[in-house]
Amino acid sequence: MSGVPAGVRRLAPRPALLAASTAAVAVATIPLTYLGVRTVEAGLDRIVAEVWTVRVASLALRSLGLAAVVTTACVLLGVGSAYLVTRTDLPARRAFAVLAALPLAVPTYIAAFSWVSLVDALEGFWPAALVLTLCSYPYVFLPVAAALRGADPAQEEVSRSLGRGGWQTFTQVTLRQIRPATAAGALLVALYVLSDFGAVAILRTDTFTRAIFVAFDLGFDRTGALVLSCVLVLLTVLLLTGETVTRRRGARYARLGGARRPAARLRLGAARWPALAALLAVAALALGVPAVSLARRLLAGVSRPGALTEVAAAAGNSLVLASAGAALTMLLALPLGLLVARAPGPLTTVLDRMAYISHALPGVVVGLSLIFFGINVAYPLYQTTWLLALAYAALFLPLAVGSVAGAAAQAPPGLEEVARSLGKGPWSVLRTVTLPLTLPGIGAGAALVFLTGMKELPATLLLRPTGTDTLATQLWTNTAVGAYAAATPYAALLVAISALPTWLLVARSGLLDKEERR
Repeated sequence: MSGVPAGVRRLAPRPALLAASTAAVAVATIPLTYLGVRTVEAGLDRIVAEVWTVRVASLALRSLGLAAVVTTACVLLGVGSAYLVTRTDLPARRAFAVLAALPLAVPTYIAAFSWVSLVDALEGFWPAALVLTLCSYPYVFLPVAAALRGADPAQEEVSRSLGRGGWQTFTQVTLRQIRPATAAGALLVALYVLSDFGAVAILRTDTFTRAIFVAFDLGFDRTGALVLSCVLVLLTVLLLTGETVTRRRGARYARLGGARRPAARLRLGAARWPALAALLAVAALALGVPAVSLARRLLAGVSRPGALTEVAAAAGNSLVLASAGAALTMLLALPLGLLVARAPGPLTTVLDRMAYISHALPGVVVGLSLIFFGINVAYPLYQTTWLLALAYAALFLPLAVGSVAGAAAQAPPGLEEVARSLGKGPWSVLRTVTLPLTLPGIGAGAALVFLTGMKELPATLLLRPTGTDTLATQLWTNTAVGAYAAATPYAALLVAISALPTWLLVARSGLLDKEERR
């Protein structure tokens, strides 16, 4: 580094990490790059002909309308549940903290499958909105609950001392304090709804993701699927841009005091039992319906000969594919996570944001792009485990980067400097100091990517090796032909696998910690 000018070092610190991170982001953005290249090859006239139609306008309105309805409902449910759990004298608050987060353990296609198996002819926009809301509101509940626990109660106390009532204090003070968390959760919900495939497919709601899959899988209309994918990418980029602009304009909400002091709990009085009933009703719809549906059909689903063997084989394939995806994702995430933690700057920010673009893409778009990439560019990877692992890496890289960066940021950099001062080279420092310090984050990121890969459906449907079925694909296959009993064991096992990390997420958020009574 002695021969590198100081200005270059400031712009591009840690050149080895920067080079490795650039390569990782380049690999993760292969689906997006190839999607753009193949769409341009179709020609401007064909693109305009595909886009400038009533059908595309209808798909856009329906997709955006569904995202708007679900996001609004999730904000109401998430903020309301979080406030009741963290700021009131609601009975069994800790139990409701877990119940409000557990819908994350139920993939949307399992929830849709459960509702369809219980209610005949259930399909369309509003059933899809209901299912997506019940599965997605924890994305708002968890960050808002954490924000409410960490918010400064002094501002609310000052508001009440000035004569404002509880409702005025909530709307004019509390909501402003938790605005960043609410906005972040709402963005996650909106992006999730735009990218969802399982629920809208099972409930037969025509959105972009379903139209893209049908165009490729049934009509084999590659150009149409590519153009629709690009329109969907544009919508997601617009959402991300809007969130970035809003975040930049937003104020900072700092704590006035030092150590965290719990807020006084609001006494609900006569509203206590209606509030309890409302949370129980939401839990019954979000968790009770899938539980009843799965329990009702579970025995029938495993009663036929060979059923348990098929479930075990699908579970084994899921474990292998998810493990390969987690391994590749962590290999790509490690240098970028270390760069984010150790060398923040303009280039680091650009690379970090680029990793989120593919994460915002629906799995069906990533899968479709990698099919074309595998056939035309990397044919030896086509129909192999590693092409699917690449899809998982593109979809889930930010999850792993966040875990690695968080752990690396908490590790004292002074230890690395001491090691270098003792004559150890960069790779020796990485192996003996940095990696051991970052190991908890690496493990957490690998577990998160592994479990998310276990539940991923559209990319797995498109890219899995021939003859390889997973829990998710077997559930989809049986549901598509109305074999709900046969699909139930796969659904039950997926939910069981997902429940543990969801509980751990709630525990780490501090919602289960005991607080002083006030």
